[in-house]
Amino acid sequence: MISLSLIIPCYNEEVNLQKGVLDKIGNYVEKREEFKEVLIIDDGSNDKSKEIIKRKYLALFPKFKLIENKHKGKANAVLVGILKASNSYVMFSDIDLATPIEESEKLINAADQGFKIIIGSRQSKRIGAPILRKIMAIGAIVVRDLIIGLHGIKDTQCGFKLFQKKAAEKIINKLIVYKQRNLIEGSSVSAGFDIEFLFIARKLGYEIKEIPVTWKHVETKNVHFLNDSIEALKDIFKIKYLDFKGQYNK
Repeated sequence: MISLSLIIPCYNEEVNLQKGVLDKIGNYVEKREEFKEVLIIDDGSNDKSKEIIKRKYLALFPKFKLIENKHKGKANAVLVGILKASNSYVMFSDIDLATPIEESEKLINAADQGFKIIIGSRQSKRIGAPILRKIMAIGAIVVRDLIIGLHGIKDTQCGFKLFQKKAAEKIINKLIVYKQRNLIEGSSVSAGFDIEFLFIARKLGYEIKEIPVTWKHVETKNVHFLNDSIEALKDIFKIKYLDFKGQYNK
């Protein structure tokens, strides 16, 4: 049985907190021995998110820990969680639970089988997502595969992934595009982060295990699909250029 830290990025999530998402997560992880801690990484929220978490949840669920950061985007929150995790495996989930926390069992089973990089995949069943978003997602896959490869991976962007901590740290040490960003404004999810992370994982020889998971579209102010897609496209070309220059081999 693996030892697992669950990472939950949080940025102005007062509405989701009022829906009881942390109650669902807390009740689930308390029953699962694999989950040793839940790191809620607050990304500089300026609503009542931190107040709600401190007042209600830290005492209610002993596995919960709150880490407060300056606002640097979702990707930075995930990285902070990975580096601060105290267990041999790390998993992260979007706080809106578009993928139910119960789906983590599928990823954990893959980790028990020896896989070190495991990603949840929405496949083509993106229930409730606008048709334009589905079409753009398919187009993004085609462009990504043509420019930098990652062939065979259907979904790099699903916010439901599990890594061996040591493997994740090796990959993080080789990130270039993401680390070049010193300031992220607004609620950027840093879409290119996942792509660069998985691109480096492949270069280091890790097998990426993609697991179909249940997913239902949830509207959120923290995701701006068109802007995030443009940002990811720029990052894909940056990754290609850096790889051509041999920067990832250093």
